[in-house]
Amino acid sequence: MSYIVRIVDLHKYYYLGGEALHVLKGLNLEIFEGDFVALMGPSGSGKSTLLNILGCLDRLSDGKYELSEVDVSHMADDELSEVRSRYLGFIFQSYNLLPQYTVVENIEVPLLYQNIKLNEITKQRCLALADMVGLGSRLDHRPFQLSGGQQQRVAIARALVNDPHVILADEPTGNLDTKTSVEIMTMLRKLNQAGKTIIMVTHENDIAEWARRVIRLRDGVIESDIRND
Repeated sequence: MSYIVRIVDLHKYYYLGGEALHVLKGLNLEIFEGDFVALMGPSGSGKSTLLNILGCLDRLSDGKYELSEVDVSHMADDELSEVRSRYLGFIFQSYNLLPQYTVVENIEVPLLYQNIKLNEITKQRCLALADMVGLGSRLDHRPFQLSGGQQQRVAIARALVNDPHVILADEPTGNLDTKTSVEIMTMLRKLNQAGKTIIMVTHENDIAEWARRVIRLRDGVIESDIRND
């Protein structure tokens, strides 16, 4: 099995008032295609910083990061933007939907970032994704007309529209009740069973149990790496 994410001796520093804050301290990690990984750890452990680096939203300070066997460690900003739009799908705790857009229009957003011309083919793909996440009857609704769970379903469909190599989820159930959280995690598990690689940050043990693999960070290092299989 080939890896889809590989980091080697990864370090991340932040500089505050002339002082260096060492957040990630020489991480080594491989995540294989089709895996479902939960990143856990207390506040300040570095899990969100790691997710941001894996999502090319932040840069590492030292080391190497390979995505689908391509070294993205030192790419220019426009190259990283291209990587994000083509190869990564994002699901956020706060959904990050555009309030003026309908369900279908929000799903289309990543295609616009790729400068893909919207046509009947792209529309049908977005409609199919909306139907897949159970929103086929809410196509013209805007975010304020949807529940939190429905908004997260839109976010999942949006994350899938560019057929990403990796889905990155940051506390995807953090704003949801228990029943809705189970529905969202069931959907993510089905996506993983269909072959999608998922990397998810969570602080909830019951949510982490849905993953195939749980990696716990503490003080910027990997404390444990355990398979749930």
